[in-house]
Amino acid sequence: MKQIFYKNTKISYSDTGKGNAIVLLHGFLENQKMWQELVLDLSKKYRMITIDLLGHGESGCLGYVHAMEDNANVVHSVLSHLKIRKAIFVGHSMGGYVALAFAELYPENVKGFVLLNSTSKADSEERKNNRDRAIKAVKKDYMGFIRLSIANLFSPDNREKFTTAIENVKLEALKTPLQGIVASLEGMKIRKDREVLLHLTPYPKMLILGKKDPVLTYPESLEQIEGTKVKLVTFPDGHMSPIENQEELKEVLLDFFKGV
Repeated sequence: MKQIFYKNTKISYSDTGKGNAIVLLHGFLENQKMWQELVLDLSKKYRMITIDLLGHGESGCLGYVHAMEDNANVVHSVLSHLKIRKAIFVGHSMGGYVALAFAELYPENVKGFVLLNSTSKADSEERKNNRDRAIKAVKKDYMGFIRLSIANLFSPDNREKFTTAIENVKLEALKTPLQGIVASLEGMKIRKDREVLLHLTPYPKMLILGKKDPVLTYPESLEQIEGTKVKLVTFPDGHMSPIENQEELKEVLLDFFKGV
């Protein structure tokens, strides 16, 4: 892991391989370690960049709200430091929100992007209320919140099958400080709707969804790409495609990168 400083805050990242740059952005309660196996395989053909987003992994907290734009600026700082002008972005869940914010702020730096178990839509009122409830819950019972949150990301059928993987995700999630969790929840709650980017941007885009995703409703997720050229890939499982559909995901991503 390497590091830079953004506004006096430590940002941890990795830079592996050579070729076209691919930026992998993790989700809420995750960190860049989630991409290790993917990086191992894909760095044979591509330059793979992974980044710990604000308040996650080994990156510090910037304040009481980590807006998606703050994270996008962090990503831009890392890419500027590495002298990477254009990249393809893959954002898992919250990482997708960050990729969209980046695409809006720095369109000239985007070659293409993949929303992985993610959405371009803003939070509904109900989801905003759920974020507020989550903030109260994590302040009251940090360990309990993380254990429940992680288990709920997998499709019910897979919770037994992936017991070890779920335990590992929980252990990584427990490295996320309380401030990082609250600041991210606040940031996701206030994020803008960026569906327009799926319709109007010129570069290739792909949406990868889980049919049994407990977090994102499948039919609702499909609405955002109606009338667009966004490529849709559907896996039969939950919100954690990088684990639940690891091999298939690798093939789908390689295929997408070739076409960009």
